[in-house]
Amino acid sequence: MSEEKKLTVEELLEKAKKPAKLAPPLHAFYEGKMQVIPKCVIRSYKDFALWYTPGVAAACRAIHADKEKVFELTNRWNYVAVVSDGTRVLGLGDIGPEAAMPVMEGKALLFKYLGGVDAFPICLNTKDPQEIVHACELLEPTFGGINLEDIAKPKCFYVLEKTREKLEIPVWHDDQQGTATVILAGLINAFKIVGKDPKEAQITLVGAGSANMRTAYVLIRWGIKPGNIIMVDTKGIIHAGREDMETLKEENPWKYELAQKTNAEGRTGTIAEAFKGADAVVAASKPGPGTIKKEWISTMADDAIVFACANPIPEIWPWEAKEAGARIVATGRSDFENQVNNSLGFPAIFRGVLDVKAKTVTDDMCIAAAQELAKFAEERGIHEADILPRMDEWEVFPREAVACALKSIEQGVARVKPSRQELWERAVAIIKNARESVEALMKAGLIRAPPSEEELLKTQI
Repeated sequence: MSEEKKLTVEELLEKAKKPAKLAPPLHAFYEGKMQVIPKCVIRSYKDFALWYTPGVAAACRAIHADKEKVFELTNRWNYVAVVSDGTRVLGLGDIGPEAAMPVMEGKALLFKYLGGVDAFPICLNTKDPQEIVHACELLEPTFGGINLEDIAKPKCFYVLEKTREKLEIPVWHDDQQGTATVILAGLINAFKIVGKDPKEAQITLVGAGSANMRTAYVLIRWGIKPGNIIMVDTKGIIHAGREDMETLKEENPWKYELAQKTNAEGRTGTIAEAFKGADAVVAASKPGPGTIKKEWISTMADDAIVFACANPIPEIWPWEAKEAGARIVATGRSDFENQVNNSLGFPAIFRGVLDVKAKTVTDDMCIAAAQELAKFAEERGIHEADILPRMDEWEVFPREAVACALKSIEQGVARVKPSRQELWERAVAIIKNARESVEALMKAGLIRAPPSEEELLKTQI
């Protein structure tokens, strides 16, 4: 019996609810998760003459003469804006910019601790995609990169596309590119374990939102045959002959484009039909359990791979998928084996593109990151229950950062071109500094120890 099934379904559900009970009082205890602290010496008040007036004017004049010097004389090289309109926050939907703030702060926390990146939550009081793009244009002089987050589809595709066109800094949508990166890394190693060639495999994507649509693009860019991908939305299998194609062409041209490229056999029907003969299923859809049925998995090919990525409850319980014939199962949860988590991607990818002061971030950089993630896990050993690195394996992040930085240089979008060794040493130093700073602040009591779980559970927020 698998480790996760030793708990009953009721116990698993109760376990899944626990973080939600603890999080509000903890957020209140710390009054948020992030703060800004100096990185320069302050030996006495005389130093303010260097960091502020009158000395700072010389730095301003230098940047005025050469705008690129802003990356040398300020922290812009390490600043990322986490931009959201709050229209698709986690599984909560359109809850608004204020309610999105805890998520954006959490993103900033992961950026700093895992990647050494200084990220700032920017929650916008607009739902207009053109205004979001314009806001990013206005913010550009302050930031070295922009992470778009929790923006509803299909406008999230428009916002990403337009900001990448208009800005000369990396713009990334984590719900799209981050998810696609980690899914690709997991599939690379899963297919190695089952002994199949992924570029010849049939892959079904359940859910046609931002995550799986970008996953399709990245898989195709990596080398998966477009015709071997079958996509499923709430209406069933997506195919070029479906009656809603004209509407899609107008309202969601990205989905329309994929409908023309994928599903070469022209398969039609319900979600159940999309499972038949599939070598791998990647679900990024409605939380379960029961969104995916055991009987559907039983119709997949031998040595089937199932990624059930919905949170907090995967589309199917892992043990049910295995009982139905799946050989490798991954979910989005940390308490099950094979967690597919965006946090393995965005902190290191931004570390890499920031360290070369890149002008953009591309799907090829996602692929470079995915390949490095897969390689790291393979080198330390992979098996059916362990196909990806874990967040606590911190050494993977500088490796991933270097891979992305080198790809930026190769693609001609890097403002500076350090050597591989220089990139490695810089990434390690910055990431270790971030981690050790938190540890030092905790040890000194400057980050207070939290109350016990029992006390927190008594607090009503």
